[in-house]
Amino acid sequence: MGPDTTSKPTSALGADVDPPLIGPERRHVPPVTVIKPPGRWGALDPREVWRYRELLYFLVWRDLKVRYKQTVFGGAWAILQPFLTMVVFSIVFGQFIDVPSDGVPYPIFSFAGLLPWGLFANSLGRSSNSLVGSAHLISKVYFPRLIVPAATVVTAFVEFLISFVILLGLLAYYQFVPGWNMLLLPLFVLLALLVSLGPGLWITALNVKYRDFRYVIPFIVQFGLYISPVGFSSQVISEQWRLLYGLNPMVGVIDGFRWCILGGGSPIYWPGFTLSLTLVAYFLWLGVSRFRKMEKSFADLI
Repeated sequence: MGPDTTSKPTSALGADVDPPLIGPERRHVPPVTVIKPPGRWGALDPREVWRYRELLYFLVWRDLKVRYKQTVFGGAWAILQPFLTMVVFSIVFGQFIDVPSDGVPYPIFSFAGLLPWGLFANSLGRSSNSLVGSAHLISKVYFPRLIVPAATVVTAFVEFLISFVILLGLLAYYQFVPGWNMLLLPLFVLLALLVSLGPGLWITALNVKYRDFRYVIPFIVQFGLYISPVGFSSQVISEQWRLLYGLNPMVGVIDGFRWCILGGGSPIYWPGFTLSLTLVAYFLWLGVSRFRKMEKSFADLI
């Protein structure tokens, strides 16, 4: 039998290529799934987050477990940290400096400021590094990226609820009974979460590309503790500076939180509080829009 003289198609470089298969011999081409970015506010789509709620529960449980793993006191640190901070504030500001506490025991006064501030600081600090900390997950599988920073905010809220037990104990110890204002407390808790969520989304998106923010955020949080009315009342600020002081959105949150716990006349400076709400709404819009715009590049940059 002679050699096979059947001609085969060649490429532009002269190499033999297989002829295209037709009919029943056609190769099976797997379908291609195209994941399109969400709409303008799609990053906050509650329906999509709800579909991945099991992943959210898992990330919250993972954060809580990893945070207190191999520690002697375990979850008790969620109580010890704010309690010891309150003791230091009570000694320095309540005894040595004798800061006015609006006629209530200073431990209650200071802890009523530490609780919302701790919720804000923990939410902002953890959410700003959340995407980088979950790089192994983001680069391998698709899910709504908002779930990662949202899980850190939920974790901070769980620790807030644990720390709230200390406040209840202080109220019982000093026999201090809150009034009807306590019913409005969840609104200011929600506001504290929103204050941290907007900047947190923006910063965690920037942190994927610019890792400098991991060093900037702790400084901002520490600096913010001293310019927020945590250890003192915002009423000590002169009237001419109250509106400017309202540029710190946590001022209205802490004042409102204290008012819900301590009652009495409202210490909220409403022009400054209105300005704070405007800034919260702006940063929430900015955080969501920047997060959504950069979301498609997370897997490539992280």
